[in-house]
Amino acid sequence: MERRCVCAALLAALVALSARPGLAETYPSRPIHLVVPFGAGGVADVSSRIVADKLGDALGQRFVIDNMPGAGGIAAARNALAAPRDGYTLALLTNATAISVSLFANLPFNPLKDFTPISTLGYFDCLFVTNAASQFKTLGDFLGDARAKPGVLNVGTVNPGSTQHLTAELFKSTAGVNFVIVPFRTTPEAVIALLRNDIQMVIDFYAGLNAGLSDGKLRAVAWSAAQRSPALQGVPTVQEAGVANFNVSSWNALYAPSGTPPEVIETINRGLRTVLADPEVKHRLLELGIDARASTAAELDERMHADIKKWAEVIERAGIPKQ
Repeated sequence: MERRCVCAALLAALVALSARPGLAETYPSRPIHLVVPFGAGGVADVSSRIVADKLGDALGQRFVIDNMPGAGGIAAARNALAAPRDGYTLALLTNATAISVSLFANLPFNPLKDFTPISTLGYFDCLFVTNAASQFKTLGDFLGDARAKPGVLNVGTVNPGSTQHLTAELFKSTAGVNFVIVPFRTTPEAVIALLRNDIQMVIDFYAGLNAGLSDGKLRAVAWSAAQRSPALQGVPTVQEAGVANFNVSSWNALYAPSGTPPEVIETINRGLRTVLADPEVKHRLLELGIDARASTAAELDERMHADIKKWAEVIERAGIPKQ
């Protein structure tokens, strides 16, 4: 009789334990939402879906992409931070997030305190292109002309405060040359101006320039990062063209709201390391100009800190007004 009572008590305890949320649950046990601060169909959206589909297969649960575009990633961040800290709502943060810290007068979230880093997804660099029919066959040609005719040459980028625009500002100050930065609403508008010879160079991401490169109308003259991109290995870097210490590498990464259990962070990080090493995933992302690479959480945190500092200095030096 006593033995039966002990067994019944043990059974009741086990039932009670399993009923407590999160204790007996193996993560993930239901779909995971990834909040993306860009619209559907863009490079960030497409690349996120490529990775999320494979990561869902690896973890055994489906990923749902929630597109929430908006200046500074504010709408997306608020949505992610309003969710429970259980690993079922993640956020895509990028180097643009680091820029927003200094670009916005009142950014309503702190990426260093409100979010926990998981891993990078990939790196993608800015490409410097000229009109293939122009005399600017190398970046050195452009620099030589810019030094001979200060303030005459024009460089097109998208909106002020964007990574592309700030890359142009950093290039201008690091190279010590004087040219005019002309902002456009979209990459196609900048490319049209380049082909009309209204501007002499465009600085933008590979994906937006690929069509013009493929049909031979654009000439790639330099990559912004310290190493050549595997997307176009034959194109030198800005440093190789003679501008020492110039290095701009963009990235996107997965973050979770702070307070998410560390074992969940580790599970996702481990899954990403497997997915981003997959040859098919690497090939599909490279077609978008993205070099797929995972990182540790600590490496990602260090990069975010460094980029916040870097772009704050560029924004202050360029006198870009806060939004």
